[in-house]
Amino acid sequence: MIDSIQSVRSFSTSALTETATENTVAGSTLQSALAPSAPQPMSFAQVLGDMATDAVNALKLSETKSFEAVQGKASTREVVDAVMSAEQALQTAISIRDKVVTAYLDVARMQI
Repeated sequence: MIDSIQSVRSFSTSALTETATENTVAGSTLQSALAPSAPQPMSFAQVLGDMATDAVNALKLSETKSFEAVQGKASTREVVDAVMSAEQALQTAISIRDKVVTAYLDVARMQI
C-alpha cells in the first residue's frame, strides 16, 4: 500500500519535469519571465504528490511508534497519536481517490 502511494509522488514529479521542459522559451523558462517576488502557484499534481508523501510518512511513523511501544521505548499516548494521525491521512487519501474516480466516471459518461 505504501509503495503504491509513493508511486503517485514519482508520477507527479515526472509530470512536472515534462511540463517545465515544454514551457521553455528561447533558453529561459516562463517562470523567470514573471516577477521574482510573485508567489508561484502549486499544480494539482504537486499538491496530490505532497499529500501522498505526507500520508506515507504518517504511516511509517505510526509503524515505527508501534514497534517502539512493543520494545518499551514509546508511551501509549505517542503510539495512539501516531496511529490516529496515520488513520486520518489514510482516510483522506481514500476519500480523494474516491472523488477522483467519481469525477472520471462522470466525464466518461458525458455525451459529446
